[in-house]
Amino acid sequence: MKKKEYLTTKEVAEFLDINEKMVYQLINEKGLPACRVTGKWLFPRNLLEKWLESHTINKPKPAQSLLSSVIIIIGSHDLLLEAIINEYNRNFPKIPPIVYSPMGSSSGLKALKKGICHIASSHLMHESEDEYNFAYIEKYLEDDMPAVINFCLREQGIIVQKGNPKRIKDVTSFTRKDITIANRPKGTGTRLLLDHELKKKSIDPSSIKGYENEFPSHLSVAIEVLSKRADAAIGIRAVATMLGLNFIPLRWERYDLFIPKEFFFEKEIQRFLSMIQDKRFREIASKFDGYKIDYSGRIIFPKE
Repeated sequence: MKKKEYLTTKEVAEFLDINEKMVYQLINEKGLPACRVTGKWLFPRNLLEKWLESHTINKPKPAQSLLSSVIIIIGSHDLLLEAIINEYNRNFPKIPPIVYSPMGSSSGLKALKKGICHIASSHLMHESEDEYNFAYIEKYLEDDMPAVINFCLREQGIIVQKGNPKRIKDVTSFTRKDITIANRPKGTGTRLLLDHELKKKSIDPSSIKGYENEFPSHLSVAIEVLSKRADAAIGIRAVATMLGLNFIPLRWERYDLFIPKEFFFEKEIQRFLSMIQDKRFREIASKFDGYKIDYSGRIIFPKE
């Protein structure tokens, strides 16, 4: 039976399970959508349903409704994380797959705040260099503190062409006129690291050729170096080794996963986290250079 497009006052009262007098009060005080025709009130059903939705509190976040069909990870790009996600999807083809969108650390935390992903990944270093991510959680998530799980430690540095023909030593070499770099976008942990290193050396970024040339992943900046369109880029050792490029180490960094408490104990999420502590994870990690996994899978927050 086709639904009526317009409801009477009596039908709205029945629909909302209130008396008719309250319907008139909602029109005057709460903006209940209605029109008056020949002395009678009529209520467009589609506008009434939208009005109800707009007044709903504790609405499920978009990611909650997607959890039964897909697990979404948004954040920093990482080769080992990609490999483990592929392993998960191969091993469990009949359950919700993991979809990974490496848009940068800050984008991951923002996506978590908006409720459009289940897990965010980040490696945002504090100005003091003694901690990662927590200051940015407070910035982007405010009081909505998620669980923080270490995924790995990984080595960041300067990726240069094989044999380092330009004799690049550190970021101070980037100011030379014969050096062009490939850069990561604003909001990524790697861009933050570069800017931090430049600030320590009192280097103006505008003096660096290629600073404005942004690429979406560690692999993409390394390909710029491999193709000789760039002489250097900040990135992870794993990518440099994979492409046969040289690598000048800068620091080991902590790469974490962030999971809101409403998702943390879901069986799909726990299944993925269990893989990070599995023997197969260690086997896969051993195929990449520049990773330490001694603390992988350990809960950093909340602390026991």
